Amino acid sequence: MNTLALGPQWLDPDFLIGTFGLIGVLAIVFAESGLLIGFFLPGDSLLFTTGLLVTTHKMDKPLWLVCALVVLAAVLGDQAGYLFGRKVGPSLFKRPDSKLFKQENVEKAHEFFEKYGPKSLILARFVPIVRTFTPIIAGVSRMNYRSFLTFNVIGGSLWGAGVTLLGAALGNIEFVHKNIEAMLVLIVLLSVVPIGVEYLRARGKAKKAEAAVVEQAVAEGAPGDGRRARHAKR
Repeated sequence: MNTLALGPQWLDPDFLIGTFGLIGVLAIVFAESGLLIGFFLPGDSLLFTTGLLVTTHKMDKPLWLVCALVVLAAVLGDQAGYLFGRKVGPSLFKRPDSKLFKQENVEKAHEFFEKYGPKSLILARFVPIVRTFTPIIAGVSRMNYRSFLTFNVIGGSLWGAGVTLLGAALGNIEFVHKNIEAMLVLIVLLSVVPIGVEYLRARGKAKKAEAAVVEQAVAEGAPGDGRRARHAKR
């Protein structure tokens, strides 16, 4: 099966699975679930492709075993992220940017965690980049371990088994099988929708805040401040 190259060849799901097999899939799921270097890996499309290959008998492993191992790798990955977060603590927020590490990714995950609380461990599984940093932030925040473990298992099961089973189910549909390139593109696009929504919401809130500053300055009869606020808005 030849899939559409969605980036470098070494990030193409078909190439990764064909080269490293199930062990490679599990390693990537583990890394993307909680290691700082794993945020760029193709988790969603990789799991979808894995399920499709299992159901079309191009991966010689039973589906239940693949799902169980994927869930285990996802849960253990989050565990590693949580323990790393507890160890490094606040120093993570002072770490300088590099090619593989951006402070803004940590800040986004922190905002996501603060907004949704423990359930962020479930929701973040379906948001690329955020799913890598959220368990680390949970560790930094010293979230109750029992609660973390509970939500970690639930999120890892829904995402790991869910996306794999989706690929397996759709793999039996002839249209999907013949248009796997388009399906992978769709999976990637759907996976970044939450990020786009959050970006637009944040941008809208920022504009409303700027408008409120202008209105307050004008209402208080401070034209100089109003002009500065309007200038800042422009």
